[in-house]
Amino acid sequence: MEPKSLVEATDPEILEVLGRRLRRLRRSRDLTMAEAAEAAGISSKTVSRAEQGENPTLLTILRLLRVYGRIAALDDFIPEPAVSPMALIGRRS
Repeated sequence: MEPKSLVEATDPEILEVLGRRLRRLRRSRDLTMAEAAEAAGISSKTVSRAEQGENPTLLTILRLLRVYGRIAALDDFIPEPAVSPMALIGRRS
């Protein structure tokens, strides 16, 4: 069961949620762990650990998201910062 809000979740809870979501993505593509691992260039054990929320590296997440066709989700994850009007005014000085 996912926490009501990831904002209020602890780091281990967030990693657990991430793992469950990675597992669902893999299964939605009808891939075994071995198939996902081969396509991502990582080991099946690495896929398993990521799906268990065992602190996957960012590189592991990137590779899996690419295999699952979800790499564009990074635009929402870490959007390009917007420049505030006040910052633009400050640059003119």
